[in-house]
Amino acid sequence: MHPILFTLAGLDIPSHEVFVGLGLIVGLLIFLRECTKRGTWDERLFAVLAGIVIGGAIGARTSSLLDQVSDHGLSALGTVWLYGGRTILGGLSGAYIGAVIGKRISGYPNRTGDMFAPAVALGLAIGRIGCLLTEAPGRPTTLPWGVTVDPATTAKIPDCPGCVQGVPMHPSMLYEIAFLLLAFVLITKFGYRITAPGEVFVLFLACYSVFRFFVEFTRANPTNYLGLTGSQVFLLIVSPVLMWRVTQGVRRGVYRDLFHPAHTRKDNHEFATT
Repeated sequence: MHPILFTLAGLDIPSHEVFVGLGLIVGLLIFLRECTKRGTWDERLFAVLAGIVIGGAIGARTSSLLDQVSDHGLSALGTVWLYGGRTILGGLSGAYIGAVIGKRISGYPNRTGDMFAPAVALGLAIGRIGCLLTEAPGRPTTLPWGVTVDPATTAKIPDCPGCVQGVPMHPSMLYEIAFLLLAFVLITKFGYRITAPGEVFVLFLACYSVFRFFVEFTRANPTNYLGLTGSQVFLLIVSPVLMWRVTQGVRRGVYRDLFHPAHTRKDNHEFATT
């Protein structure tokens, strides 16, 4: 665990903020690459990008704020807003709302989700490295890859009973990093087979929401409702909607060519010769 990445001119540079910022930069570069590949770049997308960055920052902070206030009351409001944590799920929700607002303001008419899908996957994976270096690893485990934290580092990690007890814990952030990197590779390699606009992003979000619900059982987040974390309660609401969207896509044949690319080539050839 390395909460401080390095010291520059006497100033401690926090690991979490560095990797979150790096993930944001890389995500934006991947998005621009996708726009270039698809020939869809439009200056109006600057407003969409601004909405995503601002909305994501506000959403991430607000969701963390709600969690902390529910635990500590309104007295924690100011402190948590200034110094509290941020959550990925809140950031994603805020970024989506920011993108919608950016489109409305700029008048950009097209869907952008598929261009953001690989960007979000890789950006989140990089940002999670910061979480890996600074947050509690996870809940206790007997699995052979469980990690322990030395006593010198324990004091630097808040809300980590497993750290204090010196027991092996799930490397929960590594699970999520691995999932997101795999998602990035699969989207990059096979996403083009899904030609219906917006469906790549829908499929990614659906898979991520289900994965995140179950990986929460390995994380050190406090439970509030029926033994579930706040993130899991949120996902119980969102995941069924996303899975319904995917189910509708399956019925419409949206994902047919994902598993039968030869069929796509045949259809395209027949269309070109008619």
